[in-house]
Amino acid sequence: MSMHVINTRSRNRMASKQRRGRTANTLSFLLLIVLGLVVMFPIYWIFRSSLMSNGELYAYPPAFVPPAWRFENYAATLESFEYLKFLGNTMTILVPAVTGAVLTATMGGYAFARLRFRGKKFLFTLCVGSMLLPSMVTLIPLFVAWSKLGLVNTYWPLILPHFCGGGAFNIFLIRQFVKTVPRELDEAATIDGCGYFRTLIYIIIPAIKVAMIVVGLLKFIELWNDLLQQVTYITRRDRYTLALGLNIFRGSFNDDWSSIMCATCLSFIPGIVFYLIGQKYFVEGIVLTGLKD
Repeated sequence: MSMHVINTRSRNRMASKQRRGRTANTLSFLLLIVLGLVVMFPIYWIFRSSLMSNGELYAYPPAFVPPAWRFENYAATLESFEYLKFLGNTMTILVPAVTGAVLTATMGGYAFARLRFRGKKFLFTLCVGSMLLPSMVTLIPLFVAWSKLGLVNTYWPLILPHFCGGGAFNIFLIRQFVKTVPRELDEAATIDGCGYFRTLIYIIIPAIKVAMIVVGLLKFIELWNDLLQQVTYITRRDRYTLALGLNIFRGSFNDDWSSIMCATCLSFIPGIVFYLIGQKYFVEGIVLTGLKD
């Protein structure tokens, strides 16, 4: 009889624990939905505003849903907003800069994780410590240097710096991933006659491709939203990027909020699409960072 009572109590405790777990999961899921709606609401509001006339935008109380879906606003906006030209200029910067950042960050992270050379710890400390240096501190000296080279109003100041690892964080991220790859694979490759470069190509890169995609995503988002560097080095209208073009467009159409919202939607759509394509790898890369073996 006592064993029956103990088993009953044990089952009751397990059932109660399972109910509490299901309740906690449900509440967490509902909280995430609420937070997601809060984050997405500004994007929806911009999209909703782009489909309304200026008179409807100034109406009070504001309508949550457009009274009429005016998709013709986008065609009218494209007549004055050089979207394709600005997008092409932006991609002219992004494609080589992101590619250079991923390649050089991979080589730098591999060197710090695997190679043995004098001063490695000191150099890695300097690399990580550079993340504490505000970008505003180096903005004027770099501008003076690029000006003396005659490269202002070109895309080179916005591309070449990213061929130095693309930032200390990217090198650190790649290094952490490389350290998760067993050294036995390197040793096996060395026995088969592979040098450092072939080991990187055939062993390391296939194992850390998730981290490389994460670096590419982070660099893409950084450059896509970078207005300060672009407004510093580019003043010619024919070289404007989307960020610069949108900034000028917003200043030229102060009262035409419908067109401004249309241009804003057109500007962030490519970034959202690019992020959604690599979202799986981004989440996986952040979760796996720092794990070993």
